[in-house]
Amino acid sequence: MSTEAQSLALLNTAAFLLCVSFCAYVLSILVFHLKSQRSRGGSPDGFDWHIIVPCRNEASVVGATIRRLLTDFPLTTVWCVDDASEDGTLTELAAFADQPRVHVIRRQLPDARQGKGAALNAAWRGIEQWLPANADRTRVIVGVLDADSRLDPQGPVALSGRQYFGAQEVGAVQVEVRMLQCAPRRYAPTTEVSGWGRLLIRLQDMEFRAPIAAMQSLRRRTGSVAMGGNGQFTRLSLLNEIADEHGTPWHGALLEDFELGLHILLAGGHTEYCSESWVAQEALTRIGPLVRQRTRWAQGSMQCGRYLGKVLRSPRIRNSATLEIAHFLAAPWTQLLGTPVYLACLVVMSYYIDNTSGGLPGWWSTGGWGVPPLVLVFGIGPFALWGIVYRSRCEPQLSVTKALLLGVCHWLYSYAQSLAVWLAFARMVTARTDWQKTARAADPPTPPTPVRAIGRVSVPAQPSRVQPPRRSGRADLPRSIRPPRHLTHLTHLTATPTTDRPTIAHVRK
Repeated sequence: MSTEAQSLALLNTAAFLLCVSFCAYVLSILVFHLKSQRSRGGSPDGFDWHIIVPCRNEASVVGATIRRLLTDFPLTTVWCVDDASEDGTLTELAAFADQPRVHVIRRQLPDARQGKGAALNAAWRGIEQWLPANADRTRVIVGVLDADSRLDPQGPVALSGRQYFGAQEVGAVQVEVRMLQCAPRRYAPTTEVSGWGRLLIRLQDMEFRAPIAAMQSLRRRTGSVAMGGNGQFTRLSLLNEIADEHGTPWHGALLEDFELGLHILLAGGHTEYCSESWVAQEALTRIGPLVRQRTRWAQGSMQCGRYLGKVLRSPRIRNSATLEIAHFLAAPWTQLLGTPVYLACLVVMSYYIDNTSGGLPGWWSTGGWGVPPLVLVFGIGPFALWGIVYRSRCEPQLSVTKALLLGVCHWLYSYAQSLAVWLAFARMVTARTDWQKTARAADPPTPPTPVRAIGRVSVPAQPSRVQPPRRSGRADLPRSIRPPRHLTHLTHLTATPTTDRPTIAHVRK
């Protein structure tokens, strides 16, 4: 066999294996997703709920988010972490200084802006220090919510069910993610967007509620449910257990949510996915910010590849979970491999068309007609079917035609992820690991003028408690703030609290 024939056979084999493995994976997650059933909720009164809201230039949205949390979750304590914002976020947060269930932690440069994980660790330290020493930390649930998001008001009820935190073996739960613009009208923002923007919104909503939800359905069977950056809930006792071994619960990967999930599984914890509840986040309406977001996710996945050895050796992770995690960690690398393989197939096909007698008609009549059905079945089909699944399980008001068109657009939309993988690879090669915050439609188009510093807001330390040295940074909370003149009406809060549990970060003059 000639070298040319051997190369062509190798190329065909690689393309065939990539297509078949992808289609088999899509079929497997689809089957488990369609078989998934809903579970009943429980009573949230037996848990102590805390929600962390990381804030970096979130002045346009954080105020409304906190007000909704205070209204919808009367038993929940909210922790806002300002990560050196420059747009007036602190001023928005200072408006809640009289709320006993709102705590604000301020991070300043150069310690600030080190990634979302570092901000979450600051809140974890605050929660751990604020709680009484005798608090049952297995009953303390710590959630993470983006500053532009809306959490299902019935979320704690669903999460308290016997399938979730009602079972002692469950250490962490991820709820379903939706796009805020596709939520019921009373929740959705009123920002005007173009037709292209509305299509991107719908595609992101379908992506999270169909294929990603299906992936989580498979992971429920394998025991490898992944945490997401928005709508994750974890027992404080498990976060402390991870911190005992590694210093902090969250670490430096750009995909800190998936990294946390790996640490939970390595610690012997059990993770779950709750499709009965949801968190709605603002979708991106422009392709540029979308590619930047997916680049960060892809690079974070590549960074988490360093845990593969620990996963393979861990006696606490069963074989099915190990296989699924290995598949996820290999996904960006197989996408890198697939790009030159598929491009080479296009080059070879173009070569044969050009050198076949009669050109394109001759190539078509001699067997080329079989290529379009293969592209339809193995290329477009695995993406297009999610439009029908999305209509069937999520948005029944969509017509079948619109659902099919949405599925075809999802195929084209997937190429943004292919581009993001290569950009992530370039960042890995050049050792760039900076955390790029996703731009929001409501953010101002020009950089805001830095606001006057208003000091620091913090949680007072518990003087009666001796902090164990095993967990890093447990006692290094920032000090209290000095308010500006327009907030001097809050000086009545300077009195020292008399209860064992301080109610809020005080504002001191």
